[in-house]
Amino acid sequence: MSTGLLAQYVVIGLILLVSVAVVVRKLAPKPTARWLAAAALRLDRPDAAGWKRWLAHAMQPKQTTGNCSDGCDTCGACGPKPPAAAHPPAAVEPMPLHFRPRDK
Repeated sequence: MSTGLLAQYVVIGLILLVSVAVVVRKLAPKPTARWLAAAALRLDRPDAAGWKRWLAHAMQPKQTTGNCSDGCDTCGACGPKPPAAAHPPAAVEPMPLHFRPRDK
């Protein structure tokens, strides 16, 4: 096998791996956030190398950081909430559905 062909297979494999990762993050955001948080916890140890700790902080999902800039609004400390509606919206009456035969 030539070096050029091997390089081509490596590049195609990396492109495929990145595209699968993007699709999984789009279709399953909560499980991937949990996986990233678990991997970040394993990498972020006091005795780990500096690059591992940097990678752990870069991998950590935004919703697990716990600061007010990520917009999670789970603790209620990020500012006042917008006022609730004074009255619920009026019930929408369903529209009738009419079937007509196709013209030939």
